[in-house]
Amino acid sequence: MNRARLWRRGMDHASAWLPALMMVLFALATWWLVRSAPQYDTAPASAAASRDPDYFMRQFSVRTFDPSGRLKSEVIGAEGHHYPATDLLQVQKPRIRSLDEQGRPTVATADRAVAKGDGSEVELFGNARVVRDEAPRPDGAPTPRLEFIGDYLHTFVDDKRVQSDKPVELRRGRDVFTGDAFSYDERSGVGELTGRVRGTLPPR
Repeated sequence: MNRARLWRRGMDHASAWLPALMMVLFALATWWLVRSAPQYDTAPASAAASRDPDYFMRQFSVRTFDPSGRLKSEVIGAEGHHYPATDLLQVQKPRIRSLDEQGRPTVATADRAVAKGDGSEVELFGNARVVRDEAPRPDGAPTPRLEFIGDYLHTFVDDKRVQSDKPVELRRGRDVFTGDAFSYDERSGVGELTGRVRGTLPPR
């Protein structure tokens, strides 16, 4: 199979999978707890104090539901700290589970996550993995297991973009694609693997 054909097939696979990734990472962004956390008097304080977290959580779980009461997402973390100076929330050992309208789960995990206060950006660090298990499509046809693996993933929720400047691995069933860097724009539907791009397509 020539390189152009391999590239087109890889991008078809990535395009089919990445909207699910965006849904999962958006679940983390909407999880933001600052708006519902207790508000304290913000009297003038020293610059050193402003760099300290204003609250923290341990072994926490947060769920979000749609207006009908259906579970949409669940975020579990070993520990979370909010830093008012930068308005960032840092989460250790995050596990994010998001359900689509058919109840099919997509799960994201990492060693650490950092989210902006307005939910516009989320970064996953260390052993980042997003998995959607094999499941039937609405027409009954099966969709293979999908995985996105890397040490770093940066999503821009408002702009619907995902990118990484570190090596990434895309898996779709038994097919595997790797690259040194990755970017995807959901609005344009354009995805790009750069650097040393490789693909493995086992015989059917």
